[in-house]
Amino acid sequence: MSSHSGDATPEPGLAGATPAGQGPDFRILFEALPGAYCVLDPDLVIVAATDAYLRDTRTSRAGIVGRPLTAVFPGRPDPRGVATLRASLDVVRADQVTDTIVVDRYDIPAAGPGGEPDARYWSLVNVPVLGPGRQLAYIVHWLDDVTDYVRTLQDQAGGGQPAGAQQGRVQRIEADLLALSQGLQQGNQALQEANESLRGAYNAKKDFLDRLSHELRTPLHTILGFGELLSLDGLSAEHREWITMTLQASRHLVQLMDEAGDVAQIEDRTLTLSMEAVLVHSVIADVIEMIRPLALAEGVQIDPPPRPAASQYVRADEQRFRQIMLNLLSNAVKYNYPGGRVTITVGDQPGDQLRVSVTDTGRGVAGQDVGRLFLPFERLDAAQAGVEGAGLGLALSRDLVEAMGGTTGVSSVQGEGSTFWIELPVTEPVAVSQLAIERDGIVSSREYSTGKTVLYAEDMVENFRLVEQILKQRPSVTLLPAMLAGVALDLARQHRPDMILLDLRLPDMPGEEVLLRLRADARTRDIPVVVLSADATRQRIDQLRADGVVDYLIKPIDVRSLLRTVDSALGEARPGPGTLPGETQQPALVRRIFNAHYYR
Repeated sequence: MSSHSGDATPEPGLAGATPAGQGPDFRILFEALPGAYCVLDPDLVIVAATDAYLRDTRTSRAGIVGRPLTAVFPGRPDPRGVATLRASLDVVRADQVTDTIVVDRYDIPAAGPGGEPDARYWSLVNVPVLGPGRQLAYIVHWLDDVTDYVRTLQDQAGGGQPAGAQQGRVQRIEADLLALSQGLQQGNQALQEANESLRGAYNAKKDFLDRLSHELRTPLHTILGFGELLSLDGLSAEHREWITMTLQASRHLVQLMDEAGDVAQIEDRTLTLSMEAVLVHSVIADVIEMIRPLALAEGVQIDPPPRPAASQYVRADEQRFRQIMLNLLSNAVKYNYPGGRVTITVGDQPGDQLRVSVTDTGRGVAGQDVGRLFLPFERLDAAQAGVEGAGLGLALSRDLVEAMGGTTGVSSVQGEGSTFWIELPVTEPVAVSQLAIERDGIVSSREYSTGKTVLYAEDMVENFRLVEQILKQRPSVTLLPAMLAGVALDLARQHRPDMILLDLRLPDMPGEEVLLRLRADARTRDIPVVVLSADATRQRIDQLRADGVVDYLIKPIDVRSLLRTVDSALGEARPGPGTLPGETQQPALVRRIFNAHYYR
């Protein structure tokens, strides 16, 4: 056992009232905690301990602070205990997860001079504390003394037996407890290894989805871009129909990739939401207009909800709310019969909730299958019925609703139809601005006040040709091509363009490195950079925005989005409709990172 001993009396100078005007002394507060805690640095050296820990271990602060935890009790009769403790701490250091030792025996110094060491039984918990960059900063080591419980078991086991038999029984109980602790430790290790395996499989799936998304977005960028340009020209009715079908099929693939990406972000707990007061009937009216062509094609009638006497607002991310309603309405149309109806209702619910319901007169779902509707990629018999889709819409809608603090549900009768509903918290806008609506003339050709030069770093000729064609709507712009990063950097230094369009995957250098070099050079650091990339991962987008890009457009690029971004970056954006007299601007959106842990 440790040869040093002491008491739990706080050291002089560590207690006392906090001077007026100063914050609390957290060392005093920590040392006064009722639990037996000590704090270790990443090298397992003790840096602090509570008075309760000193009392339970019969040590002193001066005797243990600055020493490794495993060296504080070096004389334990069972050397396997030190190995168990070190294995637990190694798990915490390697995986940054909490680890527990159920029970182990420790011999602590005698209570008085000349006494024998005292055997104690402790349950130990080791908790990681992460610092900047999610690096391990400390480990909180918590000791729970279960000696009285163990001795009660020993007394029960030994009652009425000869002394020798009692001693043997006690030793067997101790051995069983230690074996249980070691078995649980091994089980924890097996669980850690299984978690590592699952983490590896998840990362492989994520990498595959990211790669697949990038490889599909690049050709779709070309298909959609040139398709939109063709649709702007005078075409015959037949050719316009072909272009429309091509664009619809391409957008369906983009939607599938976006939904798969959203599901991955939810699993990764990185989905970003912009919460605001959303006018419910305005979104529903927009979504009905978007779905109406599909409804006409399927012969389904959509009945909008009656307009309420007062405006109804919910607290939600407007884009995600719109996405949810699109999913519900498109399903209600696709799974309906020709001549069927879709009815939308909006009503108050207890607890300041607003329910939006979508009811169809379609095939309905059997009772035993209702629970499977919200499973990812679960389509029941939709494929046999010829209904398009990937089976992600309902699962994603449920997760998005719950992420925004709401709930969702379904009732269905086979052969009669289904009702899908969502409930979201009711709110009131701080200020609502009804902006004047003007016709979107962004695609119209227009001249800038002065000539502009745009450098485009892109290694695929078809992508460059597409942007070149789009920018013909801005005759004042001269487009400089660069298929290599090195060439792009040289051109940027020589020509000092007014703007740089940057692809992230160039043959000779990553786009991120190009951006760093542009920012490091005094000649180019102030040139606005817009990224055009097929990489749709939120982490990459947020990182590059933080690094200073003025915008990040995901391929396939929408013609209007690109023109609007170019106008803004070049300082030639058209002024939008102003605020009407007597009105105030809509308050800024509240942004937060969604953590799936909060609703799972």
